[in-house]
Amino acid sequence: MQSVKVGFIGTGVMGASIVQHLLKNHEVHIYTRTKSKAEPLVQAGAIWHDSVGSLAGECSVVFTMVGYPQDVEEVYLGESGIFNQAVEGTICADLTTSTPALAKRLYEEGKERGIAMLDAPVSGGDLGAKNGTLSIMVGGEESSFESLKPLFELFGSNIVFHGSAGSGQHAKMSNQIVIGSTMTGVCEALVYAIKAGLDPEKVLASISQGAAGSWSLSHLAPRILNGDYEPGFYIHHFIKDLRIALQEANTMGIDLPGLKLALKSYEETANAGFKMKGTQALYKHYEKQL
Repeated sequence: MQSVKVGFIGTGVMGASIVQHLLKNHEVHIYTRTKSKAEPLVQAGAIWHDSVGSLAGECSVVFTMVGYPQDVEEVYLGESGIFNQAVEGTICADLTTSTPALAKRLYEEGKERGIAMLDAPVSGGDLGAKNGTLSIMVGGEESSFESLKPLFELFGSNIVFHGSAGSGQHAKMSNQIVIGSTMTGVCEALVYAIKAGLDPEKVLASISQGAAGSWSLSHLAPRILNGDYEPGFYIHHFIKDLRIALQEANTMGIDLPGLKLALKSYEETANAGFKMKGTQALYKHYEKQL
C-alpha cells in the first residue's frame, strides 16, 4: 500500500501505540482532547491538529478510538465533526467499542455523504497495541475493508471481516462477554488457591498451560500476583462494554447470567474506587474474602 495521509483521533493507552505502528509507513495526523498527552507522538513525527474537522479535511483515511458511544457520535456527527469536514471518498474506521445501532447509523450517514464507514473494534489491550498483535473485528462494506486491510495489518494480527455494518461491534460484544466471565473465573481461582494454602505462582504454572488456559490467565493473572493493577484496559470502559452487551442480549431476548454476574462484580469494583484501574483489578472484589 502506498503512503497515505492517515488521521487518528483518540491517542489513549492503546491509540498511542497504534499511531506508532502507522507512523512507520504513513504520514499520520492526530487529535486528542489533551494535547500534552500526545506530545511524544508529535516528537515521533505525527502531525498535530487543533480540531477533529481540521484533521478530517486533510486525510483520506481516518481512525477513531474514543471512550463512549456519545463520544463517537460527537466526533462523527458534531457540527465540526468528521462527516461535516471529510471529503468524498474518505474511509473511516471506528476502533471504539460502541453500539451496533450507532455503527449502522454512521454507516448510513457516511454513505449519504460519499464517506465509507467501518466499525472495527479491537481486542488485545495495551500489550496487543504495543506489539501490533491486536484482534480487529470489522463490519461494513467488504470493499472498504479490503482497502484498509493493509493499514489494519500494521497494528493487528487477527483481522476478521464479519459482515454488514454493526457486525464488528456484535463480534466485540461476544469477545467482552468471554473476558468478563473469564476474569471472574481467574479471580475466583486465585482466591480459592490462596485460601487453600497453595502457592498461587505454582497454581498458575499448573493451570495456565492446560484446559483452563486463556489470554487473561497468562497475561493478567501474573499482574494480579505482582500487585499490578494499572490499565491495559480501564474498568470503567469495560463496564460500558458489558452494559452494551447486556442491552443487546435483552433486545435479542436471550438470558446471559454469566454476563450479568460479571457486570455486577465490575460495577461493585468500580464503586470501591478502582474504575480507573485495569480489568484485572476485579481481583480486589474477591480479595476481601482472604
